Amino acid sequence: MCRLIDDITAFLESEGFECSRQMRHGFDVICTRTADGRKEKIIIPLEIKAETLDEAVQSSEYANDAIRMASSEEGGYPLIITEDRWMRQGKMMRARLLAHLELFSQAYARNCEVRRIEKAEAQSFLKENHSYGYAACRYRYGLFLKRHTGHIAEETENCDGHIGRLIAVATFSNARRWMKDGKEISSYEWTRYASLPEMRISGGMGKLLKAFINDVNPDDIMSYADLEWSEGRVYEALGFKVESGKDAVDFIIDGQTWERRAVRSLDKLGMTEEKSGMTEQKSGMTNGELFFRNFGSRKFRLKLTDYK
Repeated sequence: MCRLIDDITAFLESEGFECSRQMRHGFDVICTRTADGRKEKIIIPLEIKAETLDEAVQSSEYANDAIRMASSEEGGYPLIITEDRWMRQGKMMRARLLAHLELFSQAYARNCEVRRIEKAEAQSFLKENHSYGYAACRYRYGLFLKRHTGHIAEETENCDGHIGRLIAVATFSNARRWMKDGKEISSYEWTRYASLPEMRISGGMGKLLKAFINDVNPDDIMSYADLEWSEGRVYEALGFKVESGKDAVDFIIDGQTWERRAVRSLDKLGMTEEKSGMTEQKSGMTNGELFFRNFGSRKFRLKLTDYK
Protein backbone atom coordinates (compact mmCIF):
# COMPACT_ATOMS: atom_id res chain seq x y z
CA MET A 1 0.00 0.00 0.00
CA CYS A 2 1.19 3.51 -0.73
CA ARG A 3 1.63 6.24 1.85
CA LEU A 4 -1.18 8.31 0.35
CA ILE A 5 -3.88 5.69 0.90
CA ASP A 6 -2.56 5.11 4.42
CA ASP A 7 -2.72 8.84 5.22
CA ILE A 8 -6.24 9.30 3.85
CA THR A 9 -7.53 6.21 5.63
CA ALA A 10 -5.96 7.27 8.93
CA PHE A 11 -7.52 10.74 8.61
CA LEU A 12 -10.99 9.38 7.89
CA GLU A 13 -10.80 6.91 10.76
CA SER A 14 -9.75 9.72 13.10
CA GLU A 15 -12.96 11.51 12.04
CA GLY A 16 -15.07 8.46 12.87
CA PHE A 17 -15.52 6.96 9.40
CA GLU A 18 -15.20 3.24 8.81
CA CYS A 19 -13.08 2.52 5.75
CA SER A 20 -12.22 -0.52 3.69
CA ARG A 21 -9.43 -0.72 1.15
CA GLN A 22 -10.41 -2.55 -2.00
CA MET A 23 -9.00 -3.27 -5.42
CA ARG A 24 -11.48 -1.96 -7.98
CA HIS A 25 -10.87 -1.66 -11.69
CA GLY A 26 -7.15 -2.16 -11.19
CA PHE A 27 -6.83 0.55 -8.53
CA ASP A 28 -6.48 0.56 -4.78
CA VAL A 29 -9.46 2.58 -3.57
CA ILE A 30 -10.98 3.54 -0.25
CA CYS A 31 -14.63 2.65 0.27
CA THR A 32 -16.59 4.38 2.99
CA ARG A 33 -20.04 5.79 3.58
CA THR A 34 -21.47 9.25 4.02
CA ALA A 35 -21.75 10.65 7.53
CA ASP A 36 -25.36 9.47 7.81
CA GLY A 37 -24.38 5.98 6.62
CA ARG A 38 -26.79 6.00 3.67
CA LYS A 39 -24.52 6.22 0.63
CA GLU A 40 -21.36 4.42 -0.35
CA LYS A 41 -18.54 6.66 -1.52
CA ILE A 42 -15.43 5.70 -3.43
CA ILE A 43 -12.20 7.63 -2.99
CA ILE A 44 -9.43 7.11 -5.54
CA PRO A 45 -6.00 8.12 -4.17
CA LEU A 46 -3.53 8.78 -6.98
CA GLU A 47 0.08 8.47 -5.96
CA ILE A 48 2.35 10.53 -8.21
CA LYS A 49 5.45 8.59 -9.18
CA ALA A 50 5.86 8.96 -12.96
CA GLU A 51 9.42 9.93 -13.84
CA THR A 52 8.67 10.62 -17.52
CA LEU A 53 5.77 12.00 -19.52
CA ASP A 54 5.21 8.60 -21.10
CA GLU A 55 4.75 7.05 -17.65
CA ALA A 56 2.36 9.86 -16.68
CA VAL A 57 0.27 9.29 -19.81
CA GLN A 58 0.01 5.57 -19.07
CA SER A 59 -0.94 6.18 -15.43
CA SER A 60 -3.59 8.67 -16.51
CA GLU A 61 -5.14 6.16 -18.92
CA TYR A 62 -5.38 3.52 -16.19
CA ALA A 63 -6.87 6.04 -13.76
CA ASN A 64 -9.37 7.27 -16.37
CA ASP A 65 -10.65 3.74 -16.84
CA ALA A 66 -11.06 3.31 -13.08
CA ILE A 67 -12.86 6.67 -12.76
CA ARG A 68 -15.23 5.85 -15.60
CA MET A 69 -16.09 2.46 -14.13
CA ALA A 70 -16.50 3.85 -10.60
CA SER A 71 -18.81 6.60 -11.91
CA SER A 72 -21.29 3.98 -13.07
CA GLU A 73 -21.57 2.50 -9.58
CA GLU A 74 -23.82 3.49 -6.69
CA GLY A 75 -21.58 6.21 -5.29
CA GLY A 76 -21.43 8.18 -8.53
CA TYR A 77 -18.38 10.20 -9.58
CA PRO A 78 -15.56 9.26 -7.21
CA LEU A 79 -13.52 11.72 -5.22
CA ILE A 80 -10.04 11.80 -6.76
CA ILE A 81 -7.22 12.80 -4.42
CA THR A 82 -3.84 13.30 -6.03
CA GLU A 83 -0.74 13.08 -3.89
CA ASP A 84 0.48 16.59 -4.71
CA ARG A 85 -2.85 18.16 -3.66
CA TRP A 86 -2.90 16.17 -0.43
CA MET A 87 0.65 17.15 0.44
CA ARG A 88 0.57 20.80 -0.67
CA GLN A 89 -3.05 21.78 0.04
CA GLY A 90 -3.74 19.45 2.93
CA LYS A 91 -6.10 21.68 4.90
CA MET A 92 -8.34 22.34 1.91
CA MET A 93 -8.29 18.72 0.77
CA ARG A 94 -9.22 17.36 4.19
CA ALA A 95 -12.14 19.76 4.46
CA ARG A 96 -13.25 18.91 0.91
CA LEU A 97 -13.03 15.20 1.68
CA LEU A 98 -15.30 15.56 4.70
CA ALA A 99 -17.75 17.66 2.69
CA HIS A 100 -17.79 14.95 0.00
CA LEU A 101 -18.88 12.57 2.76
CA GLU A 102 -21.63 15.03 3.71
CA LEU A 103 -19.98 16.30 6.85
CA PHE A 104 -20.19 20.03 6.31
CA SER A 105 -21.65 23.30 7.50
CA GLN A 106 -24.77 24.32 5.59
CA ALA A 107 -25.46 27.83 4.35
CA TYR A 108 -28.24 29.21 2.16
CA ALA A 109 -27.92 31.84 -0.54
CA ARG A 110 -31.01 33.63 0.78
CA ASN A 111 -28.99 34.46 3.90
CA CYS A 112 -26.12 35.87 1.84
CA GLU A 113 -25.30 39.07 0.03
CA VAL A 114 -23.34 39.39 -3.23
CA ARG A 115 -20.85 42.22 -3.54
CA ARG A 116 -18.12 43.16 -6.01
CA ILE A 117 -14.74 42.66 -4.38
CA GLU A 118 -11.23 43.91 -5.00
CA LYS A 119 -8.46 41.89 -6.62
CA ALA A 120 -6.51 41.43 -3.38
CA GLU A 121 -9.51 39.94 -1.58
CA ALA A 122 -10.29 37.58 -4.45
CA GLN A 123 -6.64 36.55 -4.74
CA SER A 124 -6.35 35.75 -1.06
CA PHE A 125 -9.56 33.70 -0.98
CA LEU A 126 -8.85 31.74 -4.17
CA LYS A 127 -5.26 31.04 -3.21
CA GLU A 128 -6.56 29.43 -0.03
CA ASN A 129 -9.64 27.65 -1.40
CA HIS A 130 -9.26 26.96 -5.14
CA SER A 131 -7.05 24.15 -6.40
CA TYR A 132 -5.46 26.37 -9.06
CA GLY A 133 -5.51 29.63 -7.13
CA TYR A 134 -6.23 32.99 -8.74
CA ALA A 135 -6.46 33.66 -12.50
CA ALA A 136 -6.60 36.86 -14.51
CA CYS A 137 -10.14 38.21 -14.69
CA ARG A 138 -12.19 41.38 -15.18
CA TYR A 139 -15.08 40.87 -12.74
CA ARG A 140 -14.84 39.61 -9.15
CA TYR A 141 -17.78 38.80 -6.89
CA GLY A 142 -17.92 37.70 -3.27
CA LEU A 143 -20.74 35.91 -1.46
CA PHE A 144 -21.02 37.10 2.12
CA LEU A 145 -22.90 35.19 4.80
CA LYS A 146 -24.95 37.62 6.87
CA ARG A 147 -27.36 35.26 8.63
CA HIS A 148 -26.94 31.62 9.61
CA THR A 149 -29.73 29.39 10.94
CA GLY A 150 -31.72 32.42 12.00
CA HIS A 151 -28.88 34.27 13.69
CA ILE A 152 -26.53 36.99 12.62
CA ALA A 153 -23.40 35.45 11.11
CA GLU A 154 -19.95 35.99 12.47
CA GLU A 155 -19.46 39.74 12.49
CA THR A 156 -16.33 40.06 10.41
CA GLU A 157 -15.79 43.58 9.13
CA ASN A 158 -14.21 43.71 5.68
CA CYS A 159 -11.86 46.32 4.29
CA ASP A 160 -14.85 48.17 2.79
CA GLY A 161 -16.57 48.40 6.17
CA HIS A 162 -19.30 45.85 5.38
CA ILE A 163 -20.28 43.15 7.84
CA GLY A 164 -20.41 39.49 6.80
CA ARG A 165 -18.20 36.49 6.31
CA LEU A 166 -16.81 35.85 2.82
CA ILE A 167 -17.74 32.25 1.98
CA ALA A 168 -17.49 32.06 -1.83
CA VAL A 169 -15.88 33.89 -4.75
CA ALA A 170 -16.66 33.88 -8.47
CA THR A 171 -14.59 35.60 -11.17
CA PHE A 172 -15.34 36.29 -14.83
CA SER A 173 -13.24 37.37 -17.82
CA ASN A 174 -13.59 40.39 -20.02
CA ALA A 175 -15.74 40.04 -23.13
CA ARG A 176 -14.78 38.20 -26.27
CA ARG A 177 -16.82 39.74 -29.09
CA TRP A 178 -17.81 38.67 -32.58
CA MET A 179 -20.47 39.59 -35.15
CA LYS A 180 -23.37 37.21 -35.84
CA ASP A 181 -26.17 38.13 -38.27
CA GLY A 182 -25.40 41.82 -37.84
CA LYS A 183 -25.42 41.64 -34.04
CA GLU A 184 -22.37 41.89 -31.81
CA ILE A 185 -22.18 38.90 -29.47
CA SER A 186 -20.39 39.33 -26.15
CA SER A 187 -19.14 36.11 -24.58
CA TYR A 188 -17.53 35.81 -21.14
CA GLU A 189 -15.70 33.03 -19.36
CA TRP A 190 -16.52 32.06 -15.78
CA THR A 191 -12.90 31.65 -14.78
CA ARG A 192 -13.07 30.67 -11.12
CA TYR A 193 -15.53 29.61 -8.46
CA ALA A 194 -14.62 28.48 -4.97
CA SER A 195 -16.37 28.28 -1.65
CA LEU A 196 -15.05 27.45 1.77
CA PRO A 197 -14.35 23.71 1.41
CA GLU A 198 -16.01 22.81 4.71
CA MET A 199 -19.25 24.58 3.74
CA ARG A 200 -22.04 23.65 1.34
CA ILE A 201 -23.90 26.68 0.04
CA SER A 202 -27.36 25.98 -1.32
CA GLY A 203 -27.95 28.33 -4.26
CA GLY A 204 -24.59 30.08 -3.91
CA MET A 205 -23.29 29.60 -7.45
CA GLY A 206 -26.64 30.60 -8.89
CA LYS A 207 -26.78 33.80 -6.85
CA LEU A 208 -23.28 34.84 -7.93
CA LEU A 209 -24.07 34.03 -11.57
CA LYS A 210 -27.28 36.05 -11.44
CA ALA A 211 -25.42 39.07 -10.04
CA PHE A 212 -22.91 38.95 -12.90
CA ILE A 213 -25.68 38.61 -15.51
CA ASN A 214 -27.61 41.55 -14.03
CA ASP A 215 -24.48 43.73 -13.97
CA VAL A 216 -22.97 42.89 -17.35
CA ASN A 217 -25.84 41.58 -19.52
CA PRO A 218 -23.73 38.99 -21.40
CA ASP A 219 -24.91 37.16 -24.52
CA ASP A 220 -23.36 33.95 -23.29
CA ILE A 221 -21.09 32.55 -20.61
CA MET A 222 -18.78 29.57 -20.91
CA SER A 223 -16.86 27.65 -18.29
CA TYR A 224 -14.95 24.41 -17.75
CA ALA A 225 -15.44 21.60 -15.26
CA ASP A 226 -12.09 20.09 -14.29
CA LEU A 227 -12.63 16.32 -14.43
CA GLU A 228 -10.11 15.89 -11.66
CA TRP A 229 -12.88 17.23 -9.40
CA SER A 230 -16.29 16.60 -10.94
CA GLU A 231 -18.33 15.97 -14.09
CA GLY A 232 -19.82 19.45 -13.94
CA ARG A 233 -23.38 18.52 -13.04
CA VAL A 234 -23.74 21.80 -11.16
CA TYR A 235 -23.39 23.73 -14.44
CA GLU A 236 -26.21 21.73 -15.97
CA ALA A 237 -28.38 22.56 -12.96
CA LEU A 238 -27.71 26.25 -13.70
CA GLY A 239 -28.86 25.90 -17.31
CA PHE A 240 -25.49 25.42 -19.02
CA LYS A 241 -25.19 22.89 -21.86
CA VAL A 242 -22.25 20.60 -22.46
CA GLU A 243 -20.42 21.82 -25.54
CA SER A 244 -17.18 19.85 -25.85
CA GLY A 245 -14.27 18.34 -24.02
CA LYS A 246 -10.83 19.78 -23.48
CA ASP A 247 -7.62 17.79 -23.67
CA ALA A 248 -5.76 16.61 -20.60
CA VAL A 249 -2.94 18.80 -19.29
CA ASP A 250 0.51 17.55 -18.37
CA PHE A 251 2.18 18.86 -15.23
CA ILE A 252 5.62 18.79 -13.73
CA ILE A 253 5.43 18.15 -9.98
CA ASP A 254 8.21 19.32 -7.70
CA GLY A 255 8.95 16.28 -5.56
CA GLN A 256 9.98 18.46 -2.62
CA THR A 257 7.36 21.22 -2.53
CA TRP A 258 4.63 19.34 -4.48
CA GLU A 259 4.05 22.44 -6.59
CA ARG A 260 2.51 21.94 -10.05
CA ARG A 261 3.33 23.73 -13.29
CA ALA A 262 2.04 22.93 -16.73
CA VAL A 263 4.43 21.30 -19.16
CA ARG A 264 5.04 23.50 -22.18
CA SER A 265 5.30 22.17 -25.70
CA LEU A 266 9.06 22.72 -25.62
CA ASP A 267 9.28 20.53 -22.53
CA LYS A 268 7.68 17.70 -24.43
CA LEU A 269 10.38 18.00 -27.07
CA GLY A 270 13.07 17.79 -24.41
CA MET A 271 14.14 21.39 -25.02
CA THR A 272 14.53 24.29 -22.58
CA GLU A 273 13.12 27.78 -22.59
CA GLU A 274 13.91 30.79 -20.44
CA LYS A 275 10.66 32.30 -19.19
CA SER A 276 10.00 34.66 -16.28
CA GLY A 277 13.51 34.04 -14.98
CA MET A 278 12.95 30.28 -14.77
CA THR A 279 14.45 27.60 -16.98
CA GLU A 280 11.93 25.06 -18.25
CA GLN A 281 13.04 21.55 -17.44
CA LYS A 282 13.54 18.74 -19.94
CA SER A 283 10.95 15.99 -20.28
CA GLY A 284 12.94 13.46 -18.25
CA MET A 285 12.93 13.69 -14.47
CA THR A 286 15.54 16.00 -12.95
CA ASN A 287 16.04 17.32 -9.43
CA GLY A 288 13.35 15.06 -7.99
CA GLU A 289 10.63 16.22 -10.38
CA LEU A 290 7.71 13.98 -11.29
CA PHE A 291 5.01 14.09 -13.93
CA PHE A 292 1.23 13.98 -13.86
CA ARG A 293 -1.41 14.10 -16.58
CA ASN A 294 -4.85 15.21 -15.45
CA PHE A 295 -8.14 14.07 -16.96
CA GLY A 296 -9.02 17.06 -19.08
CA SER A 297 -12.11 19.15 -18.64
CA ARG A 298 -15.63 19.53 -19.96
CA LYS A 299 -16.75 22.77 -21.60
CA PHE A 300 -20.15 24.24 -20.75
CA ARG A 301 -21.99 27.19 -22.27
CA LEU A 302 -24.99 29.21 -21.14
CA LYS A 303 -26.63 31.05 -24.04
CA LEU A 304 -28.57 34.11 -22.98
CA THR A 305 -29.13 35.40 -26.52
CA ASP A 306 -30.68 33.33 -29.32
CA TYR A 307 -27.94 32.86 -31.92
CA LYS A 308 -26.41 29.93 -33.80
